[in-house]
Amino acid sequence: MASPKRYWFPAKEFGVGWGMPLVREGWLVLAAYVAGIALVHHFLPLAGDPRGFAAGIGGLTALLMLVCWLKGEPIGWAGRR
Repeated sequence: MASPKRYWFPAKEFGVGWGMPLVREGWLVLAAYVAGIALVHHFLPLAGDPRGFAAGIGGLTALLMLVCWLKGEPIGWAGRR
């Protein structure tokens, strides 16, 4: 018998999206996201390169959302439970 799927991020109970990580792998992804934001802030400061800063933050956020989509609990609409 296959073990049940272990989600890294739970679906929000109300609204759309994911909550705080459930397992170590999710926390590592979240820590990498925060570290990435710090690196973007250091190498592409908002005052010096606003477009580069926005692209860096947007790219990191898109990558985080992709990981949540692939490894998180399926999401639905508000109040689905």
